[in-house]
Amino acid sequence: MALVLSFAADAPGCHTRDNEGVTAPDHSDAEPPEGGSSAIVAVADHDNPMHRLLGGWRGGLESALPSVVFASTYVIAGLSLTTALVAAVVVALILTALRLLRHEKPVRAVGGLLAVGVAALVAARTGNAADYFLPSLLANAVSALAWALSILVGWPLLGVVVGFAVGQRTSWRADPDLVRAYSRASWVWTASFVIRAGVQGSLWASDNVIGLGIARVVLGWPMVLLVIAASWWVVKRTLPPGHPGLLHPRVPASTADTVRNGDDT
Repeated sequence: MALVLSFAADAPGCHTRDNEGVTAPDHSDAEPPEGGSSAIVAVADHDNPMHRLLGGWRGGLESALPSVVFASTYVIAGLSLTTALVAAVVVALILTALRLLRHEKPVRAVGGLLAVGVAALVAARTGNAADYFLPSLLANAVSALAWALSILVGWPLLGVVVGFAVGQRTSWRADPDLVRAYSRASWVWTASFVIRAGVQGSLWASDNVIGLGIARVVLGWPMVLLVIAASWWVVKRTLPPGHPGLLHPRVPASTADTVRNGDDT
């Protein structure tokens, strides 16, 4: 995915005080990558912090596979709910084993299995195949509310997630420009959860199991790619010219001096 951001300064560098009273990285001695503009594009794409929020194309496929297997088996097996649930759980167990063999984090490896287990339990209890997708529907609705609320209280979740993903934690909140950019970009994610919940809700209400399985794929990895691209565009448009980028929050001089004086005492 070619996401080109001109946050020219996401590479590490020394920090200097600029004439606006903020701390910014000094890249005056940095040499451009070989290969001209195409190399710059490749570097910008490679350094995109939001890429770390994904498990790559393999992660996207693996997350949707149990749902696809469930819906497909349900139809092929003559609307047998038990057969479809067993097939989905078996696939989830296999994927979990593969993730552990790849030495992925246990939370990530087991998380997918737990999600499938909860979905299977709900469908088994109600006896309705469409209810297999009910936990996902509810999760998207709750996520939409949570992301919208996070923006309103000044803690946009995109900033929180990216900050911890890149080891930045909450330092971005000291930069008003980054808070504004993350807030606007978080609305993109909020909208994506609203769309997912709306589509899934209409299909669930009509017991459209095949449609829910297809939606699980289409609204999964492909939509996440679009949302990330749109988020980067919003962030790029929001940050002022000369801003050093997401990985280098600019701390106002007054805030930096307060922190420094506190350390001295």
